Amino acid sequence: MHSISLKVHGNWRGTGIDPATDTKGAKIINGLEDRDKLQRALDSLCRRAEKWVMTFDVAKCKILHVGRNNPAYSYYMNGKEVGTTEMERDVGVLMNKSLKPPDQCEAAAGRAMSVLGQLRRNFHYRDRNTFIKLYKQYVRPHLEFSVPAWSPWLKGDIDRLERVQEKAVGMVAGLKGRTYMERCVELGLDTLESRRHDQDLSLVFRLLSQGGGGVLQLAGEREGARTRQAAGHNSLVGQFARTDVRKNYFSVRVVEGWNSLPDSVRAADNQDAFKRGLKSWRRTRKDN
Repeated sequence: MHSISLKVHGNWRGTGIDPATDTKGAKIINGLEDRDKLQRALDSLCRRAEKWVMTFDVAKCKILHVGRNNPAYSYYMNGKEVGTTEMERDVGVLMNKSLKPPDQCEAAAGRAMSVLGQLRRNFHYRDRNTFIKLYKQYVRPHLEFSVPAWSPWLKGDIDRLERVQEKAVGMVAGLKGRTYMERCVELGLDTLESRRHDQDLSLVFRLLSQGGGGVLQLAGEREGARTRQAAGHNSLVGQFARTDVRKNYFSVRVVEGWNSLPDSVRAADNQDAFKRGLKSWRRTRKDN
């Protein structure tokens, strides 16, 4: 597959307004025929841009060739070859050609550690209530921004993120001599890995509540209502996955966790009720 990042500059209808907008697209390329279709689409974009007094900054346009056996064809805009890139930022998330998240994990952990360092330097006495509020407000969001899109599965990436929270709880006064997990329990914090699982399930609930879930397939959608009822309330169908990247894709990795939830949790009336039910179910399982 080819992912394309295009940057558009110019005056909108000659008004002097500069939109300076970014555009992205993707297409599966199985051969020269698909390559030619994509090239024609780029040619059409260039003609349309010229008609509307816009221009593509070809020097800033990039092609990200995704896939191990990608033929990596060349593409052109306004007679100039479009450059390639090994990594691209899409809505704040770094994606490389392997579609694995180590670059994003490293960047997220780096930003979070930087903010945590600022808090450490400015708050010499770190009582648990104040410091945990600061951590939740200013540090943890960097570790969880858009995380359903890049949730890590390799131990090294998981540990890289978790070490930030481990360092944060280690800075709280009065908890010396306790393990990371003991400190999390004392402070009422879940591990980041556990939070990512719950965020996945919350997103599934929201997608299904909005009318079907898009990439998520409900059990019985094709087989009929009887099969769906037998499978449980809003159960999901598992999808075949061969590679690790595909196995850990959102719509694939959430199936088992979602289907393991009791109907009483999945049938919540709204998002807040679902989160409360999920939290209560988690607590019940721990107690047992």
